[in-house]
Amino acid sequence: MGSHRRLAPTGFDRGASAAVCVLSAAAAALGVIPAEATPYDDTRAEVDRLYGEAEKATEAYNKADERADKLRRQVTGAQDRIARQQESINTMREALGSLAGAQYRSGGIDPSLALLFSDNPEDYLDKASVLDRITAHQAGELKDLQDAMRVLGRERAEATRKLAELEKSRKAVAAHKKTVERKLAKARQLLNSLPDAERAAYDRASRSGRSDLPDLGGAVPPSGRAAAAVAAAMSAVGRPYVWGANGPTGFDCSGLMQWSYAQAGVALPRTSQAQAGSGTRVPLSEAQPGDLVTYHDASHIGMYMGNGQVIHAPYPGAPVRYDPVGMMPVNSVTRI
Repeated sequence: MGSHRRLAPTGFDRGASAAVCVLSAAAAALGVIPAEATPYDDTRAEVDRLYGEAEKATEAYNKADERADKLRRQVTGAQDRIARQQESINTMREALGSLAGAQYRSGGIDPSLALLFSDNPEDYLDKASVLDRITAHQAGELKDLQDAMRVLGRERAEATRKLAELEKSRKAVAAHKKTVERKLAKARQLLNSLPDAERAAYDRASRSGRSDLPDLGGAVPPSGRAAAAVAAAMSAVGRPYVWGANGPTGFDCSGLMQWSYAQAGVALPRTSQAQAGSGTRVPLSEAQPGDLVTYHDASHIGMYMGNGQVIHAPYPGAPVRYDPVGMMPVNSVTRI
């Protein structure tokens, strides 16, 4: 996040590096003395560090929140299944109760005595045959009931376990949220401690990215879904960075990628690390519009747009914007 502002030259911006070398030589020839480090450089570096740590904590928050959502859906599904199974078990019990009553009424006398006192032995035998079938049916119903109760017990145990996991995940979400808010508050406090001129200089340096459309070199996305995602990302330029948000009015870095590809009908996972593993890895030299570019330890992510440019949600206070792909050390490039 904060480290986005220290550009690392790559094959895409060697021309810019060469221009810097030319300008430096010209400055030396004219006797221009480079500006010395200001006494506030440590403060700026600390703000950059806090922004970077806040972004990592944001991705951890996103992962925990995604996990909590998944568990919440699983618990809801388990509760629905338990309710249906309990209703089925109640129905089985009622049916078994009726069969047991019928058997008791029909078979309360010893069969040999019932046959002896029967006015119509043939009628008795017919009834006895029916009773045997009822008994066999009752045994089957009883087994079904026992099986259903075992399934219900397993479902209840699983639901209890999922509820415990959900509670742990909720606590993790809350902890990560506090971490993010604490680091961002500290960064804002440090920025506010700078003199106006230094804060303005920091703002100019940290908001050097473009919000207008740069020259993208006419590169063509490799697929229709990539083209749709590129169009969505371009439409989000200028919208604010909001940590933990995935659109449409605000985004964090991975939230912007998830939202952009959702507009193309592609469901990406929530975190930048998971997004990096959602497609095919390609070399940076072969990047095409729509490819996902991760930085450092994959704690930050952007979308390649062509001609050495990416669109990304940088950090709090900086809107979605274009920046050079070499703004930070590239970790991976993924084609969705």
